[in-house]
Amino acid sequence: MTLITAHDIRSAWILGQEIALIDVRDEADFAQGHPLFAAQISLSRIDVEAHWRIPRRDVLLVVYDDGEGLAQSAADKFADLGYEQIRLLKGGLQGWQEAGFELFEDVNSYAKAFGELVEHRRHTPSLTSPEVKALIDAKANVVVLDARRFDEYNTMSIPTGISVPGAELVLNAQALAPDPETTIIVNCAGRTRSIIGTQSLINAGIPNKVVALRNGTIGWTLAGQELDKGQTRKGFQSPPETQETRNLARNVAYRAGVKRITLSDLKLLEQDTGRTLYRFDVRQKDSFEAGHIAGFANVPGGQLVQETDHYVPVRGARIVLSDNIGARADMSASWLAQMGWEVYVLDGGFDGPLVTGPDGAPPPRGPEGRYRRPYEGTENPVAAMQAYLDWEYGLVGQLARDASHGFYVI
Repeated sequence: MTLITAHDIRSAWILGQEIALIDVRDEADFAQGHPLFAAQISLSRIDVEAHWRIPRRDVLLVVYDDGEGLAQSAADKFADLGYEQIRLLKGGLQGWQEAGFELFEDVNSYAKAFGELVEHRRHTPSLTSPEVKALIDAKANVVVLDARRFDEYNTMSIPTGISVPGAELVLNAQALAPDPETTIIVNCAGRTRSIIGTQSLINAGIPNKVVALRNGTIGWTLAGQELDKGQTRKGFQSPPETQETRNLARNVAYRAGVKRITLSDLKLLEQDTGRTLYRFDVRQKDSFEAGHIAGFANVPGGQLVQETDHYVPVRGARIVLSDNIGARADMSASWLAQMGWEVYVLDGGFDGPLVTGPDGAPPPRGPEGRYRRPYEGTENPVAAMQAYLDWEYGLVGQLARDASHGFYVI
């Protein structure tokens, strides 16, 4: 099997060339350290996930392990599935380190590092958990919007919080806080989605004061404050389609350099077989399954921005987003563009024949080899939660040392 060096991979990232760097260890091992833009597909999941996550068979595909002897078997599996340009990382993970390059811990690392960079560059405002609790207890003029998936919110949430997943915020914030004097507080479990959600509303020019809950539900727990459980308040079931919100979101996408395309343009992109093309409908699952454009997979926009390495493992690929209203795609695209992606928003397409039902995504992973996130569930050790926050605070410095990301912040 042909080898490729760490220097060649890093050059491909910097030059914007297509490459998929795949860590074939279990997720728990991957989370202990990996290159910035590596994606994880364990050896046992290649047959299930490969074609959905890496759609072009002739893309440059690099696999590696950390000396466990998995890489060659993984390469053979990819070859059996029809992939044509498979390489092994010379020296594996140790070779990457010996080249002097950074290893990033945890999962969805570069999205989290990007979120920290956004806060660092834009000074995204935030309040501590005790400050937010004092406002809630005093029945101050505030509304708490939870930017995570609904199932995460349902597991544990800030008292009075309302579930509004990230891409839905610009659409729904003013309906949930019609008084411009109401302070909007955006939270997640840790930091990234609250930073991105807060900055989304600020970027869009929402008239309200908007702040993040610093350190999310982790910070709330570390402050000794009780979380609610089993809440079902949804603030995104019937998003208003107004020209104002559409214009606000479209302006943000324009500033980020996002291009808009028609169905005819999309057909031209699809005919370019020398490039990988991902097509995502960024609405919530129920809306997607009620009717979507053929060929589009469903990934709600907030999760696409948070878990880009999972859904788009081919760095340098093209991404097209669809949304029957528009604001969700525009806001999601604005963040992907700042993370260095060539991203487009599809104009229209929902007035013709639509497909109903699920998108055929691979079945979810089981618990085997899975990394338990310190921000999941309600029974995490305090030391693990604090260590996670400390790690996130160090990501901006690590990005600077790595110097391969190509991120920018509008």
